[in-house]
Amino acid sequence: MFNNNNSETTNRKNNDWIYHERQEAALCGQHALNNLIQSSVFTAGDLAEIAHQLDEMELTYMAVNNEGGVRSKDYLRRLNEGSGNVDEEGNFSIQVLRAALQQQYDLSLPSIGQNDLDFGTRDITSYPGFVCNRSSHWFTIRSLGNKFWNLNSTLEKPQLISNFRLAAELEALQQSGYAVFVITARELPPPDRTTGLSQFWWHMSDLVGKNTINKNKTTDWNGIGLGRSLNDGKKKKELSTEKEMLQKALRASMMLPKMLPEEPIANSPNVVTIQFRFPNGTKHRRRFLSQQSIDIVYSYCQVETNEFDIELKYGFPPRILNNNNRTTVGDANLDGESIQVLIH
Repeated sequence: MFNNNNSETTNRKNNDWIYHERQEAALCGQHALNNLIQSSVFTAGDLAEIAHQLDEMELTYMAVNNEGGVRSKDYLRRLNEGSGNVDEEGNFSIQVLRAALQQQYDLSLPSIGQNDLDFGTRDITSYPGFVCNRSSHWFTIRSLGNKFWNLNSTLEKPQLISNFRLAAELEALQQSGYAVFVITARELPPPDRTTGLSQFWWHMSDLVGKNTINKNKTTDWNGIGLGRSLNDGKKKKELSTEKEMLQKALRASMMLPKMLPEEPIANSPNVVTIQFRFPNGTKHRRRFLSQQSIDIVYSYCQVETNEFDIELKYGFPPRILNNNNRTTVGDANLDGESIQVLIH
């Protein structure tokens, strides 16, 4: 639960400011949360860890409740699909955002379309914030200084939305294909200027009057939103490097391999046996199912070495075994193969 014990003077001072994180790679989910809370409180690592915990909970539930347990088709398919809550570019699911807000601030984030919300008796402008999503892009609309602000991380600066137009803007968002989620609490934490980069803080006096508001025209939300729009002017090579750096940062922040299924019984159908040579000189044999994905093989080696940044090589001449959750052990013909484990 957030702390409401700040002095009135501090709140007045902080409420003159708006925190607006700008887009970094595909971390719009992180930016949307921080812009909603008005503080640089959530990191990519925090959200990645929550995503990993949710994945484990889902797999544990399936292992207990599915007929066949960890050998059921649904369990293996879910395992092979990889994380359902974060991808390698840093796109987080609504479940991750909800869990982060619940754990840190005891805030709920239901869909604006839920039947039990009291839109019939409560004015839309009394809700303090909204989180919007389309095509893996997240952004926040929040009330600050008795005004609503579009805090989309792809924008150069916060944009004012008049209270008069708020309902029409939210309806236009939904018509444009956005899912809209709402903070049902009466208030959100005040801006915390002790956090975040200085260039992400805007004084309201520098924004009010410089934002053009058309009270009769709704924003064209179809033209706003894809999380990579800030990178349109970059070269492809630079984008690739940025993506690789983000993937590495996410993996390092989690420092946890994918949850491993049980080793299949010898001589059971579709069993594949692989020998591994580890950096300390030891050799291990381990059985996998042919339909399991290659990233399960990587996860096994990460657990054995207690290292996350590894590389696997096999064959002669040695070639890299690509970590791909869409390629199976059977597809890669790894039965009887010897794989060398390298630590970067």
